[in-house]
Amino acid sequence: MPAEEMSVAYLGIDVGKSSHSACALDAGGRVAFRAELANRPDDIDRLLERAGSGALVVVDQKRNIGALVLARAHVHGNPCAYLPGYAEKQARGMFPGIAKTDAIDAEVIARTALGVPRALRPAPEEPEGTASLRILSSQREFASSARTRAKNRLRATLLEADPALEGAVDPSSRWQVSMLAKFGGAAGCSAAGWRRFSSAARRAGAPVAGARRLWEALLASSRSGRRLPAGEDVAVRILAREIASLDADIEELDSLVADSLAGDEVYECLLTVPGIGPKTAAALVTSIDISAFRGHDELASYCGVAPRDRRSGSSIRSTSPQHGGNRQLKNLLIFSCNSLIGTDNRFGRYYEECRARGMRHSKALKAVARKRLKVIYAIMRDAVPYAA
Repeated sequence: MPAEEMSVAYLGIDVGKSSHSACALDAGGRVAFRAELANRPDDIDRLLERAGSGALVVVDQKRNIGALVLARAHVHGNPCAYLPGYAEKQARGMFPGIAKTDAIDAEVIARTALGVPRALRPAPEEPEGTASLRILSSQREFASSARTRAKNRLRATLLEADPALEGAVDPSSRWQVSMLAKFGGAAGCSAAGWRRFSSAARRAGAPVAGARRLWEALLASSRSGRRLPAGEDVAVRILAREIASLDADIEELDSLVADSLAGDEVYECLLTVPGIGPKTAAALVTSIDISAFRGHDELASYCGVAPRDRRSGSSIRSTSPQHGGNRQLKNLLIFSCNSLIGTDNRFGRYYEECRARGMRHSKALKAVARKRLKVIYAIMRDAVPYAA
């Protein structure tokens, strides 16, 4: 049958920033056509028209550079899926040859969709509200990471100037950050004088005793006899202003996310789970399409909290920590279990049991997170509140 007459069943697209490479296969695995196209709506539309609305469109990235392809495919009525990059890399090793080109990658994507459909992840069209919420949550995570970097940099700058001063400053304290943003480091605050410093601290909401303690630490540093780095005041002011700005951004984003999730049934049900707060619940709702997982084991693997089992022939089975998965969700799920320690609920008791068996604190937390994820899966699947 001529290639023009073949019915396309799978359209694998290796997406790029400016251009894409496509490979179309029929149901039997024969190549119907290959194409190179620009990352432009008109070019993508022509490719989809050539493939037909029945072709499964599979990309290797569903965000950023792959977003336009999926958006146009949904408009054309094509079913869509994506093959994660790590899965594509492993799949490419099953094909002969060592070359790596965009055209080869496109064919690997298409043939994986044909032969190993379980490797694919669904890529349904997102409702406008869901897409907006995902973007807000992603921006919140970015701002939070940037704030952590700024705080760490501020600590490093203060530590270089005076270790005692670094120990006295709390970058998470709004009023202390406000003082540093206004006056700078030890030299700048000392030059301002106690009257100006205390007046500004009072307006910033500082307790009298707290303001006095910070002033004394700043004064001791400035009078230590050690020559302070000339750029300390400038660096401290810039970093403190950045932290204050990011604090405001995070507050605004938290408010917008809360407003977007108001009335969401799954979100409200997740808040009933011990240790799950608004931040973790929002991340779960925006990051997980629960219908894509056949059970809690698959969800645990996706989140990176499932142990990795190894067994080959008659060799002894071994279990080791998994280092993959969604790192953001993994950290949220594990660290939120800290609030369960010492509680009398099933998860707090399970933590104590794990510790009694000789588990380290971090390993016990991960075990609790895995146990709690079974409950989270059921709640997200059925949209029912937690029942102890």
